[in-house]
Amino acid sequence: MLISIYMIAITAEAMSGALAAGRRNMDLFGVAVIAFFTALGGGTVRDILLGNFPVTWTQHPRYIYMTITGGLVTVVIARFMRHLHQLFLVLDAIGLVAFTVIGCNVALSLGYDTVVVVMSGITTGIFGGIIRDIMCNRTPQVLRHELYASVSLVVALLYLGLVRQGVGENITLLAAFSLGLLLRMAAIRWSLSLPVFSYSQARWDS
Repeated sequence: MLISIYMIAITAEAMSGALAAGRRNMDLFGVAVIAFFTALGGGTVRDILLGNFPVTWTQHPRYIYMTITGGLVTVVIARFMRHLHQLFLVLDAIGLVAFTVIGCNVALSLGYDTVVVVMSGITTGIFGGIIRDIMCNRTPQVLRHELYASVSLVVALLYLGLVRQGVGENITLLAAFSLGLLLRMAAIRWSLSLPVFSYSQARWDS
């Protein structure tokens, strides 16, 4: 089930990357590249940091086809995307939880300590969006707007805690997805965010 959700998630993330590329007026090659890195960048960074070789997508070429196809299809249906905005928000939230859980699983299978497992989950969950925004010359949205990276942190902690307690896989996944979706949707609905640190030298000198 998690793999099926993962494939839906990387397709949705690829489409979000394609839209970001479109806002920067990129050509079709640029759209495909941004789509690819948005969808698979988090897992790539995770595997490199953990020394988990070969990198996952190199062993599953269908992920490459899915993400690039998703990006190019977005070009064709872009005029209808505004009608699918709510669906994309839900799919993005599902993707965040799925990537986080998968990232935790990879680190657990490699025998890393708890804090590394948590950071692996967060890295997998958010780094695709960070790469997308950097390549599109934007401040990473996942670190500025409604709760996003912090949702990944909570999901990772809950998932790891339940695994450590020996809770069944189905219940653990249900709990992680339920809490992750609830937090992310609530953050969007009520514009929930963490306190912002705004540094200005003039402010402190006055």
